[in-house]
Amino acid sequence: MNTKEKIRNAAQQTFKNHLEFLSSGRIEEWVDLFKEDGILEFPYGPKDFPTSVSGKKELYEYMKNFPNHFKVKFDNLHFHSTEDPTLVIAEFTSDGHAVSTGKPYIQKYISVVTTDEEGKIIRYVDFWNPMVALEAIDAPLSSFVKE
Repeated sequence: MNTKEKIRNAAQQTFKNHLEFLSSGRIEEWVDLFKEDGILEFPYGPKDFPTSVSGKKELYEYMKNFPNHFKVKFDNLHFHSTEDPTLVIAEFTSDGHAVSTGKPYIQKYISVVTTDEEGKIIRYVDFWNPMVALEAIDAPLSSFVKE
């Protein structure tokens, strides 16, 4: 296996770990996938939702309540080929429900993730439909972040 393949494998394994850690509520391990100054961006988030979160402390504060709001599993993972081995473009789905309402949380995602050569996340751009989350939790998404 050449260096480029090793870097690509590390980046894709980090992405798979991201899905596993998030779906199993292992938020501290999820945060450790990021570099100290890693960034998570939400280009399509609603008005009362952050457009980005940066640094491990902010990432933890942002995501710590995810397991209290959603029980999900992630499926249908597909990696798109990229020229840059540190760039991951992935499509996947979630199948689950909101804990507070029991309503379904079935989402389709596209993620664009840049890692370093060891697979630590530098930048994660999360493309998802906030309306699905709003309908599932039946509350403003700001409540997800502030609890």
